[in-house]
Amino acid sequence: MKHPFVRLFFASSVIVSLLFSSQAALAKDNFKICWSIYVGWMPWEYGDTSGIVDKWADKYGIEIDVVQINDYIESINQYTAGSFDACTMTNMDALTIPAAGGVDSTALIVGDFSNGNDAVILKDKKSLKEIKGQQVNLVELSVSHYLLARGLESVGLAEKDVKVVNTSDADMVAAYTTKDVTSVVTWNPLVSEILTTPGANKVYDSSNIPGEIIDTLVVNTETLKANPKLGKALVGAWYEIMAKMEADKAVREHMGKASGTDLAGYEMQLASTKMFYSAADAVAFVKSEQLVKTMQYVAEFSFDHGLLGEGAPDAGFIGIETPAGVFGDKANIKLRFDETYMLMAAEGKL
Repeated sequence: MKHPFVRLFFASSVIVSLLFSSQAALAKDNFKICWSIYVGWMPWEYGDTSGIVDKWADKYGIEIDVVQINDYIESINQYTAGSFDACTMTNMDALTIPAAGGVDSTALIVGDFSNGNDAVILKDKKSLKEIKGQQVNLVELSVSHYLLARGLESVGLAEKDVKVVNTSDADMVAAYTTKDVTSVVTWNPLVSEILTTPGANKVYDSSNIPGEIIDTLVVNTETLKANPKLGKALVGAWYEIMAKMEADKAVREHMGKASGTDLAGYEMQLASTKMFYSAADAVAFVKSEQLVKTMQYVAEFSFDHGLLGEGAPDAGFIGIETPAGVFGDKANIKLRFDETYMLMAAEGKL
């Protein structure tokens, strides 16, 4: 499921999203958020079924409908078109889909980053440099593609030194078992499954670029500005869930079963995920100057692969705002990392 990037906009959806932007500034009491299955987003399922989200919504006199959408990209498209007020997505998807589509969006909660969940695997080779000249199977224009680009850069290679073959995540394990496929880039649980194959070697993973593949809850900026109670309720609920998740094995077991695995399988995925259980830790991450550099890497990759739109003249076409500064056009800020509400949680002010 995880993190494919696809530009699926048509004129009609852009029009809908623009209409939504003009209407979203109106204060309201009913909100909808969507999420899809991934280790770092299962807390929303628990928050919904346990009643924690409802409790915090009641505290602020609002209603929040939490909706699971099986198709990850479809969930982001629906958010972008205005069907949802907030949605779980990666930092790169937030840039290349809603922000690139003109929908001003705010990363309200930075929940985790991939810290080994995504990996480059070579067959019968033990060094990333040996990937040169190989065919590399991956989900094109996904974070797997981004990870490959960062890995190649680290050993003095470039994408021209390999041949990328677009392969569905559903077909990745089967593809790897064939004689012709010698190199794949994918994510867990597929990584763990492939690594059980004799001769399979992990030569680079997301722990080599910590903090670059980030999982967030993104909220429409105008909606958030007009309805700070939504931000308070969502963040308050999230950190109550985080406290329970960190302390209680039964909560993690629930999340594992809800995601289609068991406690052991879920904790294996958590082991390669840097969860920000503490609001203070998430605030520190968002306020760091490194986040600006990370988003520059992401924007440059996205621009080089045509993901910022046909009219984008350079990687800085879309402004990305963080507490430490802005990358890109300050007059065209469409993606914001805002620590305000997470700081309230850290200070016990929610």
